[in-house]
Amino acid sequence: MLVELLTGVIALGAVWLGSSARVIKQYERGLVFRFGRVHKQPRDPGLMFMMPIADRVRKVNMQIVAMPVPAQDGITHDNVTVKVDAVVYFKVIDPVAAIVGVEDYRYAIAQVAQTSLRSIIGKSELDDLLANRERLNEGLELMIDSPALEWGIHIDRVEIKDVALPESMKRSMSRQAEAERERRARIISADGEFQASQKLSDAAAVMANTPAALQLRLLETVVEVAAEKNSTLVLPFPVELLRFLDRATNVTEQLPKKSE
Repeated sequence: MLVELLTGVIALGAVWLGSSARVIKQYERGLVFRFGRVHKQPRDPGLMFMMPIADRVRKVNMQIVAMPVPAQDGITHDNVTVKVDAVVYFKVIDPVAAIVGVEDYRYAIAQVAQTSLRSIIGKSELDDLLANRERLNEGLELMIDSPALEWGIHIDRVEIKDVALPESMKRSMSRQAEAERERRARIISADGEFQASQKLSDAAAVMANTPAALQLRLLETVVEVAAEKNSTLVLPFPVELLRFLDRATNVTEQLPKKSE
């Protein structure tokens, strides 16, 4: 009889111990409610014991949570309809405020993130959404972090994932980019022609001052043309020879004629 009683006591002790023991993981904190009243100091990771009837334990995850924000439709400051989605990274820093201060902190963060994203869309222009995302991410983080701190939540960072544009706007931007590329190509081509004309002008000035250089260039052209097959080469009459003959004629006319 004594053995049975002892066995029963041990069994009851084991049941009580099993029902009162809880394991808190490294990334968790244990929030104890005793008769509905929360203990201000959460339990640290490890093995903890509680009163089976009076206590209730709520485990709170302290890891960083990545929460996607559904795409929000909005009109930018320059009247362009866009659809923007984002992702919010946050973590719990005060388990008591996160559990007691708000019914569902995840749902609350999601709603604040959506309204803040729509607000940032209306205040920004399209170029900012496409090119200045870092500044918008910082502004969006501040907008979400202000109410989240009251709930014991810290916003680690917020990032805009994608900006969806209507098809008509995509076509307009494509035409604009094509026109910009064509403009740059024309400027580059015109600049190249201008530089080439300057070089030709300099070369012409050098050849005008040095007739021998002009003759050498003529000979180089003759050699290049002669290398081609089935080509007819027409050589111009040398200009220097014409000048020589002209000078010789003038000298002859100036000589006195013999009397008959």
